[in-house]
Amino acid sequence: MLLAIVATAFGTCVAPANADDLSADFTICGEGRRVNCVVDGDTFWFKRQKIRIADVDAPELSPPRCESERRSGMAAKQMLFALLNAGPFTLAPADRDADRYGRKLRIVLRNGQSIGGMLIAAKLARPWTGARRGWCG
Repeated sequence: MLLAIVATAFGTCVAPANADDLSADFTICGEGRRVNCVVDGDTFWFKRQKIRIADVDAPELSPPRCESERRSGMAAKQMLFALLNAGPFTLAPADRDADRYGRKLRIVLRNGQSIGGMLIAAKLARPWTGARRGWCG
């Protein structure tokens, strides 16, 4: 099997090339059951499991600390929603299985490219460095 190597903030992630076989019709999370929905720019539910995109940090929405963080956070959330609905993807393991909140840590790939990297390229997220930093001024 041909392997694609994807560089991440955590080093190198190896994922099968053209193995994008996961997909769903994502909604924006609201009240009620969370099956396949987007919480914010770096967190979503997939098949009733909460996933934290491991290679990025997006602006906070719950709660945002300032108006610019809220606007940026909403834009990141909308882009992640569009990207997840754009076609099949792969969930690759990160440096550890879950974070302290129980969210599964995964790198989301499409055609071997990090969806987190796409958010970074759009300036709607930044690489995850292991510590939260503010998004206000």
